[in-house]
Amino acid sequence: MEGDHRPAQGRAVGHSGKRGLGVAGLSPAATIRIAAAAIVNRQGQMLLVRKAGTEIFMQPGRKIDPGETACAALVRELREELGLETNEGALRFLGRFSAPAANEPGHAVEAALYRLHHDGPVSAQAEIAELAWYPGDLPRRARLAPLTRDHVIPAAGL
Repeated sequence: MEGDHRPAQGRAVGHSGKRGLGVAGLSPAATIRIAAAAIVNRQGQMLLVRKAGTEIFMQPGRKIDPGETACAALVRELREELGLETNEGALRFLGRFSAPAANEPGHAVEAALYRLHHDGPVSAQAEIAELAWYPGDLPRRARLAPLTRDHVIPAAGL
């Protein structure tokens, strides 16, 4: 998986795996490093989530703790947020992408993005308020996170 099992600290992350590219105008201190999943079912739909207290749909994911690998963070988050059991070997690395953060004004996210095929059940747990499949049952006027809209959907081939 292209060296993505290393701990997150100390890496410059940019768009599509290109190092050193970030969101213009934001300092490195304003960057949130995350691991994110493009979970795609056999119908070619991608699972999106909306966290409690927010209006924006995005891909499941989490901040990467110091010393933690992106894969380990993602496997743990999928279990905690969706009740989805998987392992690091099932994750396919798609690239690294940056975008303005959806719910933290003045911040950017830098995501290690993975694709996961999953046809089993998922349920909204922890801080997840709503699940939707894209395209499909996503509410008509749903707002998408910039990372989801500009990078995740194209990278997942949707």
